Amino acid sequence: MPITVVVADDHAIVREGLVMHLSTQRDIEIVGTATNGREAVALVLQFAPRVVILDISMPELDGIEATRQILEKKPDTAIVILSMHSTAQHVVHALQAGARGYLLKESAAREIADAVRVVNGGARYLSPKVAGIVAEGLGSLSGQNPLDKLSRREREILRLVADGHSSAEIGIKLHLSPKTVDSYRSRLMQKLHLTDVAALVKFAIQHGLTTLE
Repeated sequence: MPITVVVADDHAIVREGLVMHLSTQRDIEIVGTATNGREAVALVLQFAPRVVILDISMPELDGIEATRQILEKKPDTAIVILSMHSTAQHVVHALQAGARGYLLKESAAREIADAVRVVNGGARYLSPKVAGIVAEGLGSLSGQNPLDKLSRREREILRLVADGHSSAEIGIKLHLSPKTVDSYRSRLMQKLHLTDVAALVKFAIQHGLTTLE
């Protein structure tokens, strides 16, 4: 049986390129594509793919949080994070969330099929450029991820605030009142020791929850 795969990336060129390449592999079958993390989670529940490829920075739900939600519901799913970031911080956070693979976008075209096969077999796949930093990163960052202080809802609101959404807009997206959103935002800023929105945006960018794009 082929390895069933869902691909999630908000950049159409990247997403379509990955799908086109993987579709040429006889042992791999694409069963769905998504443009954001929420769509990816929904597709996993619908199709139960064996492997999911997630961009780390996506609208609606980032790749790290999507990884957590997918593995809560489908713990046997193998997840490969796709990213332009090669820092120890980003890699360690992805592995802590439960990802089995971490692939750099610059090398995705030539590595993606191998990565799918490796993680489907139960092993871990890291791009060669990031493999060398993992040991040091795990030692320095393990157990120190400040995002672990936040609840799932607080992480969602953090990302949406950093993306420039108002409390009213966030409330509509998450079915909460603006007052409740404000309460969540105040609480998460206290937990992270942040004093203003500018610091919050900087924190979100540093931890891969949003980008400047």
